[in-house]
Amino acid sequence: MKHIEPIAIQGASDTKTMVDPKGKKNFPTKTRMYMHIPKPIYYLIIPLMAMTTMGVQSQEIITLPHTVPDAPQWSHSEKQYFSPLWQTETVTNVSIPTMEVFRPDTPNGTAVIVAPGGGLYALSINSEGNHVAQWLAKKGITAFVLKYRLVPTGEDGVLDLQNDWSTDFEGTKKKVQQVLPLSIADGLSAIAYVRKNAKEFNLRPDKIGFMGFSAGGAVTMGTGLGYIPGTRPDFIVPIYAWMTVMEPYSVPGDAPPMLVICAADDPLELGPASVQLYEDWVTHEKVAELHMYSKGGHGFGMKEQGLPSDDWIQRFYDWGVAEGLIINGN
Repeated sequence: MKHIEPIAIQGASDTKTMVDPKGKKNFPTKTRMYMHIPKPIYYLIIPLMAMTTMGVQSQEIITLPHTVPDAPQWSHSEKQYFSPLWQTETVTNVSIPTMEVFRPDTPNGTAVIVAPGGGLYALSINSEGNHVAQWLAKKGITAFVLKYRLVPTGEDGVLDLQNDWSTDFEGTKKKVQQVLPLSIADGLSAIAYVRKNAKEFNLRPDKIGFMGFSAGGAVTMGTGLGYIPGTRPDFIVPIYAWMTVMEPYSVPGDAPPMLVICAADDPLELGPASVQLYEDWVTHEKVAELHMYSKGGHGFGMKEQGLPSDDWIQRFYDWGVAEGLIINGN
């Protein structure tokens, strides 16, 4: 496999922490089937032959250029495991940002960087990451699942999140506030990397989008609001984005097209902030579309619930085609 030279970019500016509007999140656990992931070597692309349930393979893992902060410090290695609390595969203790690449058989030139959610303590790596990427690749879109830096935790980050949130809410906010700027910097680094290496991936450098869920939605908006030349996403898709993590913002003069997706019955009450995002873009005469489902809850991702929200990803594809961001080949 040909080596792709990574690049270094400037980090993002500071932002505030994620806050539950009413301080009452039931963080749905403990661990089984641990897989300890050693810290990758800088600037390395590792072939990955992992078969997936949807028939699309990820071909490589890319370690992104990043600066190493004085704080926080990670005492545990990155780990993927099944969380009984969330009933899904999760990743915790990400200290070195990486991307897993899902290449389509026939790329249409569009790329989407996918940022899973998980309260900045964990990543819901399948429902809001790999399964999204597999679907996109089947549509000709080259997908990159981003593991951005997370709050350092113990062996079970999901359980730590639940315990921290219920026993020390303000302390949890401070932990998140410390790490979020690094997560956003990882998102910007991912955009710069994909754009610089667009030819290697058979991509158009003006069709690189960013999609994120919940805390990953905050990372998405961090890239859509805090970019510099070379790191501007060509479109953004915040999905039940946790906007209370962000400081007050101004819509950029060249703000990227945006598709906002959320459910009105989200137990974290993220609907109003999603509506506000849409209104802010429209008020500034920027391209925006909003899909607010009456039912869906929080964290639906690629889960099948027998609801209209199950089809959100097809609505994204339709929007991308209508806006000329995706060439419809299948």
